[in-house]
This record gives sequence, C-alpha cells and structure tokens, in this order.
Amino acid sequence: MPQRPFIHYLCIMLHRFQEDIGGIALPVLFTWPFHYVPHPLCRMAAAEVQRYIASRSDWREELQQGKMFGVLVARDREGEIGFLAAFSGNLGGTNRHAYFVPPVYDMLRPDGPFRRGEIEISALNRRIAEAEHSDGIMRAKAEMEEARRQEREQIATAKAAIREAKARRDALRAAGADPGPLILESQRERADLQRLKRRMHEAVEQAEARYNVLQAEIDAIRHKRHSRSAALQMELFSRFRVLNARGEAKDLCELFATTPQLVPPAGAGECAAPKLLQYAYTNGLKPLAMAEFWWGGSSAGEVRRHGEFYPACTGKCKPILTHMLQGLDVEPNPLLEIRPPDPRVVWEDATLAVIDKPCGMLSVKGKSGVRSVAEWASEKWPDATGPVIVHRLDQSTSGLMVIAKDKETHAALQAQFIHRTVKKLYTALLDGRPEQTEGRISLPLKLDYENRPRQMIAADGRSAVTLYKVIEYVDGRTRILFQPLTGRTHQLRVHAAAAAGLGCPIVGDDIYGRGGRRLCLHASRLEFDHPTLGRRMKFESEPDF
Repeated sequence: MPQRPFIHYLCIMLHRFQEDIGGIALPVLFTWPFHYVPHPLCRMAAAEVQRYIASRSDWREELQQGKMFGVLVARDREGEIGFLAAFSGNLGGTNRHAYFVPPVYDMLRPDGPFRRGEIEISALNRRIAEAEHSDGIMRAKAEMEEARRQEREQIATAKAAIREAKARRDALRAAGADPGPLILESQRERADLQRLKRRMHEAVEQAEARYNVLQAEIDAIRHKRHSRSAALQMELFSRFRVLNARGEAKDLCELFATTPQLVPPAGAGECAAPKLLQYAYTNGLKPLAMAEFWWGGSSAGEVRRHGEFYPACTGKCKPILTHMLQGLDVEPNPLLEIRPPDPRVVWEDATLAVIDKPCGMLSVKGKSGVRSVAEWASEKWPDATGPVIVHRLDQSTSGLMVIAKDKETHAALQAQFIHRTVKKLYTALLDGRPEQTEGRISLPLKLDYENRPRQMIAADGRSAVTLYKVIEYVDGRTRILFQPLTGRTHQLRVHAAAAAGLGCPIVGDDIYGRGGRRLCLHASRLEFDHPTLGRRMKFESEPDF
C-alpha cells in the first residue's frame, strides 16, 4: 500500500514535502542512536529542516559557531507519517520556536525556578564584584602589598650592609686587627637583622590579617553562590522528567545516579534527541527513525562538519536515551553485530609474532563483547606469559601489530614504543583533496568527555604529531601515507578531518566523517628492533581499499 505524502506535524503547523515517499519502505526497527546510517526518510526530513534553517537570516551569525539539529520520523494515531524537528540547547536566545518541538522542561520560563535562581545568583555576583572593588579591600590589598615590599627591601638593604661590613672586617683581620671587637660587631649585626625580620614580618602579618578578613567575606559569598548554583542545577534536573515508550517517567537525577559521574552534566536533557522523543510520547506519536546533523561552523577544537550526520552524544544523552528507548523495538547495536575474521599471522618466532588485524576487531577486551586480539592471542598461544598486547589499533583500523609471547619481550618492545624507535606507517583514503601533498600536522588532543570516544583539539591536550605524504588522487579521493610520531587515540582520524589539519576526513569514518562500509585506515608498515635477534625487522601489508 503506497504511503501518503511525507508530512511535518507540529502543534499548529502542517508541512508537506514536494516529493512522494510511496516508494520508500518504513523502518522495521527504531534507530540505534549511538551508531547508525540515517534512514532515507530521515535524510529527506533533514533536507527540509536545512532549507528552513537556511531561510532564517536572523540565525546566520549564531550558526556560524555551529549547532546540532535532529529529526524524528513518526506516525500519528491516524497512520499519517511525518517528522518532528529539534535543536540542541537554545537558538536565538530562546528554547522555543514554532517550527521545532519544545524543550523537555522549559528552564527559561519567566516564573520558573531557573529565572528566580538566576536573579538570586546575579545578585550574589554583583555583591562579589562590589566587594572585590570596594575602597576597603583595595586599600587593605595595597597596604598588604606595601608591607611585603618594605619587608623585602629593608631586609635586602640590611643584608647588603652586613656583607659590606663583613668584607671590611675580613680586611682588618688580614691586617692583624684585634678580632674581639670585630666578633662583637658581627654578632650585633646578626641580632639587629633578626629583630628587623621579626618586626617586618609582624607588620606583614597584620596587613595580611586585615586583608584576609575582607577576603573571607567575599569567599563566603562565593561559597553561597556555588551552593545555590549547585542546588538550583539539581532542582532543575529533578524537573526534567523524561518518558519512555511504556509511559514510564524518570528525572535526570535518577538516570545519572548509577553512572560514573553520579550527577547529570550541564546541558543534560537539552539535546535534540531527548526533545524529539519526549514530544512524540507526549503527543501520542509512534517514533520510527531518528537522526541528528550538525549545521554551521565548529569551534577550533571540535571536529564537526557542516551538514553531516552524527550519533547521539554519550556523556549527556546515553543514560537518558537508554531509558527513553525502552518499549520501542530498537535496532541492535551494530558494533555488537560485528564478527571479524581472525587476524593473519605475518611472521612469528618463539618470542613474538606480527599479525595483520582485521577491521572491526578490538585490540584489547572491551565492554561491548566484540572479540579482541588479546583474547584471540591467548587462545592461539596459551603458553604466552605476561601481557601480549604491546600497542593498539582502533577497532575500525586494520593492519600490522606486534605481539609479545613473554614478559621480557613485551618490556623490550614497549620500551621501543616509549622511546619512539618503532616506525609505523599507515595508508588511508581521504574524502577530498588536501591543499598540500606532504607536511607535518601538530595538533594537541584530549578526550571529549561528554562524547566518548571522540577526541578534540585543545591547547591543554597531549602533544600529537603526524607526518603525511600524498600517494595518489583517485576520483575525488586521496590515497595518503601517514607517519604518526606520537600515538594518541584517534590521532590520524582527527588530524585528517580537522580544518586545522588536512580538512579531509578518512573515508568511512563514522565519528569525524560520513561513515561507510569501513574506516579506510590501515597500518601498512611496521619496523622495530627484534629484542633477541638483534636486528631490524620490517613488515608491510596492503590494505583492501
């Protein structure tokens, strides 16, 4: 039976698409939001939302910084198929726009606790600012700094005078003068210096005490502000009561109580995905599929591409969506469906082995249950002692790894990685064409805690350096050789995708690019010194892309 035209349902708005969706099969299962390929209906919905966003010139400047939007394909009680749209956080200074679903909980209501708490916290901020710039504390601070300056200068002057007097006495002693008076003079000078130090120290202590009394008053206001802010945050989180498909409601405090962080992070519940599901459940709509996309620019540290689809965040959304999806028939986690083949043994002796890891296999055992190299190696070499994994490759990365069969070999190989005497080369296929054919990328990286395992570029991150050289261009793509000089998580993926890097994500990258059949990144060359043979070992492997 052909489907009716694709419709956008909202409280008072009804939008129709120009094209018919009669030939598009509806999803059988709802989207697993943390790793997915957008359903064709979600792509159509996103295209309609993007046209609407592009028509809003009043948002253009704000969206230059980028924002996540989402769409939810749903069926109403009459069987009509349509979609809902949402944005994360606020847009244009508000969390409500007629085209988009409302927030789960409206923190910005004028009569709500957030606004009342905001007024109270703003008043505390004013008291802190006034106290910090008051005549009393400015005068006390100046007196304290002056007392410290005088202490430093007078003690330094006294010590200089003592050094000069000592030099004079040394000359007199050398000339044969009576040492008795000279010793007494030296003792008096040291006693005078000690009295000066005590006197100046007391003056400084008195000045510091006057300043600290005033500073303690400011700190008390700061503590009150912190306590009020934390209490307000938890009060708001308790008002974010999210539904699931069974009609069961839980607040954010309950949902995060069992997570490692124990309390919800700032912004929890304000992402697009929870808004979409909450509106669907509240209004009797049946969710069919969901997708989120990034619109606009991105910050210097965040690797997001305009118009690309992204999975739901884990830090803010995973505990929430895990609850909200209950009662829906949801796609299985595709990462758990991966059944990679066993690695290929490239070379081995009694102490080590070099293997070719397939794409989709973990290096070490993880929580997902996906088979790992460590588990496979323990089965293949049951007599191996100590840790066998010397270094790691991402689950999505294929290629060469060295395995240690005993503790001594493991320690010797690991030392080579630490001292960077191991040479690793990776072959990759890039989506696009970088401006330079070879060069060096140095962009420090750190974990994006709210979006594990994503990495972000940050000045306070760990140093990450990559050398690269283009091999060839093929149909708008670039085959490239990477040599990482450091070994950070997702280093090559971020350095390839980031605008400050090559600006071309690796083909198949589902975190920093468009996703696809597989991540086209392969550890194609590995060189190290054999710990027992005493010679340089070189291995190569060709990728299957």
